[in-house]
Amino acid sequence: MSAGHPVEPPDGEGLPGSVEEVLLGGGRVWTRREVAARAGVEFERAVRVWRALGFPAVDDGARVFTDADVEALRTGERLIAAGLVTEHGEAMMARALGHHLSRLADWQVDTLREWMARDGDHSPGGRALWDRMAELLPEIERLQRYVWHRHLVAYAGHAFAEGRPDGVAAGTAGDGAHVRERAVGFTDMVGYTRMSRGLDGAELVRVLDRFETVTGDVVAEGRGEVVKTIGDEVLFVCESAAGAADIGLELTARAQADPKLPQVRTGLAHGPVIGRFGDVYGAAVNIAARLTAVARPASVLVNTALAGELAGMAPYALRPLRPVSVRGYSRLRPVLLRRARGAS
Repeated sequence: MSAGHPVEPPDGEGLPGSVEEVLLGGGRVWTRREVAARAGVEFERAVRVWRALGFPAVDDGARVFTDADVEALRTGERLIAAGLVTEHGEAMMARALGHHLSRLADWQVDTLREWMARDGDHSPGGRALWDRMAELLPEIERLQRYVWHRHLVAYAGHAFAEGRPDGVAAGTAGDGAHVRERAVGFTDMVGYTRMSRGLDGAELVRVLDRFETVTGDVVAEGRGEVVKTIGDEVLFVCESAAGAADIGLELTARAQADPKLPQVRTGLAHGPVIGRFGDVYGAAVNIAARLTAVARPASVLVNTALAGELAGMAPYALRPLRPVSVRGYSRLRPVLLRRARGAS
């Protein structure tokens, strides 16, 4: 693996040297060939991992790497030697880490900038911002480590609950991917594009914040997991069809009762789902997305497999609809899901 550095600009211009050294664990002293040689890693492989992390290309003669970069590459070597990851899996792991952590870093710097602006920081180059960032880094790392450990406990608990103390998933797809039967859901805001044209930036951010808060709360209460948000849409998974059904129906009810939100629509599907580096793939994911696209406002559509899981359960009413033709599926058979009368 390789330690990161600010993406813009690659040489760190504009960032106080003392702050940069705190963030990078030392000064920039090595070229990319030197850092690979010191770590005992093939040069081409080091470049491949660097790119996978999402950092810009650097010239051979540019001294932009630190001792932390050397140690990070060595860490990757140790993980491969231990058999935890393969050389191919190392690049995929780097890509996943780079994607998620770059978004986190972007948000954190924006948050610090806004905070300092509110405090009236007018120092040259925002020096007070960077000094404060370096000062708060241990606190930020402590919080991130806590959240990470909590998630490790939760995922490890799932593996043990499935009756496999060794943590082996129901099916494997190689390089850390696993295949399990799960329920998948997409929920999006109806009329988002039209609505966004009539809102200024601050108003739109408030709507998105509200949508993410409501969906996050409902999915957590239903013991599901938010995989990601994509603009006006949220993707979530659940271990059971009934759990996903309850989430979908509750999201509809909450949005209808919330004057700050437009109506939502949801598509749910059940089937084999490939989990890989925090994302999910497979036919069930695609079908849930297609069902969302054809669902009417304030409705929940499910596929026949999920409807079969719910059949006979008192809280739910199911009504098959006419087959529809959508991208990738010429005769997709939606089933309308509603609360049964008298069900709470």
